[in-house]
Amino acid sequence: MEELEMQVELVQQWIEAGEISELQKFLNEQNISDVEELIDELPEHAALFIETLNINRAVHVFSILDFPTQERIFKKLPASKVRELINELPPDDRTSFFSELKGDVVKHLIIMLSPEERKEALSLLGYPEDSVGRLMTPDYITVKPHWNITRVLDHIRRYGNASETIDVLYVIDGDGRLVDDIRIRDILIADPETKVEELIDNRLISLNADDPQEEAVNVFRMNNRVALPVIDEQGIMLGIVTIDDILWVANEEYTEDMQRIGGTEALDEPYLDVSIFHLVKKRGGWLIVLFLGQLLTFNVLKYYEDRLTTILVLLMPVIMSSGGNSGSQASTLIIQAMAMGEVTLRDWWLVMRREILSGLFLGLILGTLGFSRISVDQAFTGAYGDAWVLYGLAIAFSLVGVVLWGSLVGAMLPFVLRKLGADPASSSAPFVSTLVDVTGLIIYFTIATLVLGGVLL
Repeated sequence: MEELEMQVELVQQWIEAGEISELQKFLNEQNISDVEELIDELPEHAALFIETLNINRAVHVFSILDFPTQERIFKKLPASKVRELINELPPDDRTSFFSELKGDVVKHLIIMLSPEERKEALSLLGYPEDSVGRLMTPDYITVKPHWNITRVLDHIRRYGNASETIDVLYVIDGDGRLVDDIRIRDILIADPETKVEELIDNRLISLNADDPQEEAVNVFRMNNRVALPVIDEQGIMLGIVTIDDILWVANEEYTEDMQRIGGTEALDEPYLDVSIFHLVKKRGGWLIVLFLGQLLTFNVLKYYEDRLTTILVLLMPVIMSSGGNSGSQASTLIIQAMAMGEVTLRDWWLVMRREILSGLFLGLILGTLGFSRISVDQAFTGAYGDAWVLYGLAIAFSLVGVVLWGSLVGAMLPFVLRKLGADPASSSAPFVSTLVDVTGLIIYFTIATLVLGGVLL
C-alpha cells in the first residue's frame, strides 16, 4: 500500500512538471494491473495514462477496465488515439465495449475501423446480447486433418502472432466444419510425419454462438480448458471464447445475482459510480412491491381479528421470522445450485422431496424449542394460564407448518421463474420472506384456531 502511495505521488509530480517522457517510461515498465491501480487512484488522469502508454500495453490496460472508466477515457482521448485503440482492441473486447455504448456512438466508432475490423465488429454485434457470439474472437488457428506435424508447426510460426491463443488448435474439414481440437502439447511431442487425423480423439467440447453466456460459464467450469470453439447450427466454426472473457462474465453474473438476491435490480455500473437517483430507482421498485405485499398482513389480521388474543399477537414475530428465514435459506441455496449447474429444471421433484424432509425436520426442531419456551415461561410466570399446553402445541404445530411451507416456497420459486424464462435470482430473499410472512400468518392463525378453538371462542 505504501509503495502504491509513493507511485501515485511520483506520477503526480511528473504530470505537474510536464515530464511526460518520464511518465511514459514508468508506465511502460509497470504490470498491467499496476497501471489499473494508478487509474483507480488518479481517475482524472486515466486518459493521459492510456494516451502515454505504447499502444500494445494501452490496449491491455483498457481491456481490463470497467465500462464507466472506459467510457470516460474515450471521451477525453483525441480522435487519432481513439481510432488507433479500437482498431488494436481484440474483437471480443471491442464487441463487449461497443455493446455497452449508445447506438449513435457505436456507428461513429465503427466508421473508424479498418474494413476488415469493421466486418468482424458488425458480425459479432449481430448476435443477441448476452450470447456466446458476443464473446467470441475470430483470431484462432485452424489446421486440416491431412496435414503432418511439420506443416502444422510452420503454420503456427506464420500465423501464431495473430491468434488469441495457440494453446489449442482447431481441426476443420474442407467446408469449415469443426472436427476436433488438439492441444499444442500433443503437437509438440508428436513425430514430425504424424498426420493431424491420427491425433484426433473425438472428445470435442464446443459452444453454440446463440447459447447464453451463463451456459458457457458452466461449460468452462466443468471442463479444464483455456478456450473453447464456437460453432453455428451447421457445425461451422465461427470463433473461440477464451477463459479471460468467461471470468469477466462469471464475475458480472455473480454480482447481478447477489444484488437480486438482496432485493434490488442489478446495477449497470459500480456502486460508487451510480447516481443517487439511479440507485433509488433500482431499489425503489422492489421496496414498493415488498411493501404492498406486507400490506396483505393487515387483511389477514383483519380476518382473524375476533379470534386474536394478546398472546397470539405477541408470538406472531416468532412465526413470521421462522418462515421467512427458512424460505430465504432455501431460495439462496437453490439459486446458487442453479448458477453452479448443480441443479436443473428436471431436478425439481428431487429438490421438492429433499425440502419436504429438511423443512419437516427443521420445523420439528423449532417447534420443540417453541413449546419448551412456553413451558419455561409458564413455570416462572404463569402467563398462559390453564391453556398453556394448547398454546404450546399451537406454536409448535405452526412452526412445523410455516417452516415446511417456507422451505417449499423458497426452493420451488426459482424453478418456476426459470421455467417462465426469468432469472431465478429474482426470487430474492426479501421477496420470499414477504411471501412466506403473509401465507405463514394464515397457517399460524388457522392452526391456532383449530388447537385453541375452545379458548378463543
